[in-house]
Amino acid sequence: MTADAPQHFGGADADGEGINWRPSSLDAPLRRLLKTSIDRLLALIALVVLAPVMAVLAVWVLINDGRPVLFVQQRVGLRGRLFPMLKFRSMVNNAVELSAGITDDPFGVVKDDPRITRSGRFMRRTSLDELPQLFNVLIGHMSLVGPRPDIPEQVAGYSVDDRRRIAVRPGITGWSQVNGRDEIEWPERIAQDVWYIERWSLTLDARIVARTFAQVFRDEPDPVHDAVNAERHRSHVAAPSQVTTDVD
Repeated sequence: MTADAPQHFGGADADGEGINWRPSSLDAPLRRLLKTSIDRLLALIALVVLAPVMAVLAVWVLINDGRPVLFVQQRVGLRGRLFPMLKFRSMVNNAVELSAGITDDPFGVVKDDPRITRSGRFMRRTSLDELPQLFNVLIGHMSLVGPRPDIPEQVAGYSVDDRRRIAVRPGITGWSQVNGRDEIEWPERIAQDVWYIERWSLTLDARIVARTFAQVFRDEPDPVHDAVNAERHRSHVAAPSQVTTDVD
């Protein structure tokens, strides 16, 4: 299965059949089109304005830890469709091999995580490692604001209600990103993402973007050990070649 193929991960279906949830204004096709159009226009403008910054970051990653500059990872997007999400690489190349001795949550990080490079630590604290995702927004894989996209191994553990997250395009930033981020565990993140989906408005998106900028130079919080993800990993152990590590 490739990211470009019109296929859906694991048969995941977010159409809502048989699921009792509140409707969202994003369920309306015209409002979804409006959000997508605004996303793509703003992403194009941001790519032009931020091109020098992205060039400097790319050179820094190259000097600090060599190639590759970008970390490309399959994530699960709208209605379960796989897409290649882009980030500036913030971890060492052998992060997967090192994770076994660091944490039992393969999707998490720990305080002073040795897998994170010097350039990566700065970029993750400021969220500058996410800038290449503006290309994902321009292509239509992502939105500027929405639930953060998970990897297939995480989506494999979704409950029926959790799939509400993939009823919309994933975002570069989101409600849970500005309300706890690494400090909250899975159930709370799901609840916050569903709250956002059910109450979406352009005004809410603008608030989230503003709060994202306000947190750019925040102190790095101590990450929470996510027991839910760790337990899911233990009950659904993937082959080493299937697990990729570079998390939000």
